[in-house]
Amino acid sequence: MKEMMYYNINDGYPESIVRGYRRSLLTSSQYGTLTQSETLDDIKLQLSATDYGNFLQNEPPPLTTGVIADRLTERLVSEFNYLRRNSVDPLSKFLEYVTYQYFIDNVILLISGTLHERDPADLLHKAHPLGVFESMPALSVASNVQELYNIVLVETPLADYFRGCLTGHDLDEMNIEVIRNTLHKAYLEDFYDFCVNDLGGTTGVVMKELLEFEADRRIINITINSFGTELSKEDRLRLYPRCGKLSRESPAKLSAMNDIDAVKAVCDNYGEYQHLFRDMNRSERTLEDRFFEQEVRLNLLSFHQQFHYGIYYSWLKLKEQEIRNIVWISECIQQQQKERISDFVPTL
Repeated sequence: MKEMMYYNINDGYPESIVRGYRRSLLTSSQYGTLTQSETLDDIKLQLSATDYGNFLQNEPPPLTTGVIADRLTERLVSEFNYLRRNSVDPLSKFLEYVTYQYFIDNVILLISGTLHERDPADLLHKAHPLGVFESMPALSVASNVQELYNIVLVETPLADYFRGCLTGHDLDEMNIEVIRNTLHKAYLEDFYDFCVNDLGGTTGVVMKELLEFEADRRIINITINSFGTELSKEDRLRLYPRCGKLSRESPAKLSAMNDIDAVKAVCDNYGEYQHLFRDMNRSERTLEDRFFEQEVRLNLLSFHQQFHYGIYYSWLKLKEQEIRNIVWISECIQQQQKERISDFVPTL
């Protein structure tokens, strides 16, 4: 009741905006029209009839999939930043937390680039705009990973995650994916605690479900991707986010597994994950596709609740899936692989 009484004072306007964003997602009929396109110029024309409008009108020919992806991402970032500009605490802090996942990926990109002596300008171009921070150019010109580590500790919101689980020596010695998963584990657990314990209420209930799914997806992927590698049972356990359903009930079982059938047997005990491995040998849908489908279902459900912040997270995830869909359709057209053009995950 308290949420209903006071929510709209500070958060009513941004909620109305994000619910409007959600209604502008492409419909099944609009996706159907896109799949009938013969060229990327057709894609441009069809998108102009949607909420995207003429966002590609100033692009010189020839139009490429990369350009389409960049402009779609710029549109997403613009809309998200508008929400941030019209938010106050605690919503502003929630939206800041949402961006940390992109900060992590950008820092990992720079660490990997530094280790492999890649062109700093090229690395900055590849960084996700939602994870760009003021001192990022300084990171890109760090001469070694220890220098980069020190800059991260001082200049970014990720300092606590680095300080708590990594040292500068680790950046030299550890596998990049292990570092990525270590940071995402720390981030997910922190975000989960903020949503469930600090914010609570409907936001806590909705985000608990969404972040548990994200944690479980990471646990399953870490387990499967570590088959045949030197990653030990203890290493797996350290990488598992503790905020997932699987990590609370079956971490030891998963960490000891060495084949996908054993993972399937554990997931079969959870109704929401039983479908993930069903008919894998007879279907072209990958495990990643099935995770995306589950993610879309959960994020659509969050809009059925009122007076909570989970819809901002859900809209962002749905919009990212929409971008992946448009890019997939565009790639199929550009590479003349139209027989696979419908292999995407609709967002409505």
